[in-house]
Amino acid sequence: MKLSIVIVNYNVRYFLEQCLDSALRATEGMEAEILVVDNDSSDNSLDYLIPKFPGVKFIQNTVNAGFSKANNQAIALSQGEYILLLNPDTVVGENTFANVCRFMDENPRAGAVGVKMLDGYGEFLPESKRGFPSPWNSFCKMTGLSRLFPQSKKLGGYHVRYLSKDECHEVDVLAGAFMMLRRKTIEKSGLLDESFFMYGEDIDLSYRISRSGFANYYFPEPIIHYKGESTKKDIKYVKHFYEAMLIFFNKHYPHSNRLFKYLIRMAIVSTGFLSALRKLFKRAESERKPAARKMCIFNKEEFSYEQIIRKMDASGTKTLFGIYHPSCGITIAANEVLMNKTS
Repeated sequence: MKLSIVIVNYNVRYFLEQCLDSALRATEGMEAEILVVDNDSSDNSLDYLIPKFPGVKFIQNTVNAGFSKANNQAIALSQGEYILLLNPDTVVGENTFANVCRFMDENPRAGAVGVKMLDGYGEFLPESKRGFPSPWNSFCKMTGLSRLFPQSKKLGGYHVRYLSKDECHEVDVLAGAFMMLRRKTIEKSGLLDESFFMYGEDIDLSYRISRSGFANYYFPEPIIHYKGESTKKDIKYVKHFYEAMLIFFNKHYPHSNRLFKYLIRMAIVSTGFLSALRKLFKRAESERKPAARKMCIFNKEEFSYEQIIRKMDASGTKTLFGIYHPSCGITIAANEVLMNKTS
């Protein structure tokens, strides 16, 4: 089998439904399998999805085992030459899997490949390609230096914005939202580290892949990633995220200067605290105001003004515009985006 697609779900059944729809289109004509691990969702995800997708293998956990452990469960059952870790809040184009697999076939040194991720508004997500969070890169990110000098190789090494998002590059870190792995790579570098409950596991795996003689590549194949929709952004999220950074830092940089390590820890703690406060304020503000916009996704064969209007009227949205993304093979429709009906 050529490709095994692994998706971990937790309470995002509608996003996962869209993801599976696009993934099934992208696997037409390929020897591929899709494995979904549900981490004890409370939204009846499996009852809703299993009848809709009889060709998908669903695995149900009775507890939330965490992202790393759930992925490892599916990897152990997978049969593909390549294994794709894919977030449920992503939408891929019809040729995405074939194009990335072809890149892997033609580049045997590639241990893992990531893609050009766009958010729901078509904006590039910088975590598509990153540098290792070394003590220096972490310090620049936490202190804001990387934001002030994004094109600097010295100060902007975390998100490597000086590398073009439209060209292929060998990079340090790939995002777990879309990470295609060579099975031989996993056999040499090891599975995801289950001490990372969520977040940081992709950085750790990227680090180990690069140390095992393979390379990580950024390949500018566009997909849509509704960043964070598969995760509730609360204080618990902030805690998991910054704990993951500390785990990575202590695991791979245990002998760094104590003073420097202390500064990094303080930066992580203070940033985590400020992030938690910002999220609390944003939540309170969103509860006072009505939602500013709605967004729907349509298959390209459904793209007609009348059909979209009917669907959006049914969902309660009155004003609608949309954009067709030919590279992804989908249409984004939202009430704040200008639509050119002739495109």
